[in-house]
Amino acid sequence: MVLLGWITTGNMNNARYWHRASLLTNGKVLVTGGWDYSSFLNSTELYDPSAGTWATTGSLNNARSRHASSVLTNGKVLVTGGRNGSSYLNSAELYDSLTGTWTPTGNMHDARLEHVASVLTNGKVLITGGWDGVSCLNSTELYDPSTGTWTTTGSMNNARYGGTAFILTNGKVLITGGWGITSVLNTTELYDSSTETWTTTGSMNNARYWHAACLLTNGKVLVTGGWDGSSYLNSTELYDPSAGTWTTTGSLINGRSEHTASVLTNGKVLVTGGRNDSSYLNSAELYDSLTGTWTPTGNMHDARLEHVASVLINGKVLVTGGYTNGALNSSELY
Repeated sequence: MVLLGWITTGNMNNARYWHRASLLTNGKVLVTGGWDYSSFLNSTELYDPSAGTWATTGSLNNARSRHASSVLTNGKVLVTGGRNGSSYLNSAELYDSLTGTWTPTGNMHDARLEHVASVLTNGKVLITGGWDGVSCLNSTELYDPSTGTWTTTGSMNNARYGGTAFILTNGKVLITGGWGITSVLNTTELYDSSTETWTTTGSMNNARYWHAACLLTNGKVLVTGGWDGSSYLNSTELYDPSAGTWTTTGSLINGRSEHTASVLTNGKVLVTGGRNDSSYLNSAELYDSLTGTWTPTGNMHDARLEHVASVLINGKVLVTGGYTNGALNSSELY
């Protein structure tokens, strides 16, 4: 009999949070950069699900945290922007899993952190918003893997960083919430790659930042929790692309921000960790889109926020690193 729940797996070689993780085409997970509570990291490592172990791989050319990571259609990984000490980065680099090395590619037009990267259906990568160290950005740009160059594209209606973005089944990109110029946002917008323009769509019922979102198997987008500028949210809501509207759905058992949300192979959504008003969380919950309700599931071994969750090819969820009174090198499987 197999019991549902959490099991520990190999520890990373470096404790880290504000890192990023990418599921490679070979089934391994690549973790990049981050902050270990004393320095910004250029180290990267690979998790092998068959062995449950981590191995170091080539180092980034630039240490970075709060960057973005995307798996391109050719299998390479594009890492963009982030922060390295006092510098906000516009640099980008590519990882080749066949050689285990990183090579610089064209620089973005704007330095940015807490931006969002989306791989479009045409293979290009759309970078949206972020913070450049001085101001919140509404600029967006496209990376063309065939040329290794960046071009600017339409600007968002609202400058924002720390939002979430998903490619809908119709190919458009939905970006939600985040921190705006003066406050947390409830606005959302759609990017049309055929016209390279942004249009506003329905606003969320709650403004939210540090939230987590996922694209459900029915094509709707589920947004969970976050912080509204004064409190940690347990509210969740659904975006319907056919109507362009948001409707509330079941509330989380625990309000939380800086958590993760992952769609499981059975279609349910697993939310893990984060923090609320008084504590760092090790709790996890499952959302059933058929009933619109949340139920608790097993607690993680470590409370953590600013961690990363990756759904493996075998259907398990790998949670890596994060922060709880210090950076974590632990990882665990659901």
